[in-house]
Amino acid sequence: MNRLAAILPLAQVMTGTGIASKKRAFEEVGFLFETLHGLSRALVTDSLFSRERLGSTGLGNGVAIPHGRIKGLKLPMSAVLLLEQPIGFDAPDNQPVDLLVFLLVPEAATQKHLELLSDIAALLSDETRRMALRRSDSAQSLHTQICDWPGQPEAVRP
Repeated sequence: MNRLAAILPLAQVMTGTGIASKKRAFEEVGFLFETLHGLSRALVTDSLFSRERLGSTGLGNGVAIPHGRIKGLKLPMSAVLLLEQPIGFDAPDNQPVDLLVFLLVPEAATQKHLELLSDIAALLSDETRRMALRRSDSAQSLHTQICDWPGQPEAVRP
């Protein structure tokens, strides 16, 4: 199991959503984490927007990794949205985004946070994998593809 799959239950994967803006995507994820985990919706959206003000989390190729630090969170959490229509995200290639992988980490997150971001970026940087994810016709299919991804090989230690 890859590191993303370990923090991504099926209930936190959504496909075919009619979300039409970055703001609405952040609100939807805030609502999701509030409903499933009791996190404050405002805290989640504020954290995501705070990070976004530092620079877009859009990577290009229609994907983004919005992420934020959450005070009081004990373990990292993730959610995935596959949108019906791409939305503007200020990505470096100026292309709209339709595949978003959200990551919430504890306020004092360290190396594990960076490793998770690296794994998510690796997953989304593979064009074949990206296209397969986009072809998912259900949350279950999308979740299975993410969970079946072998992940990055562990760094070889000298």
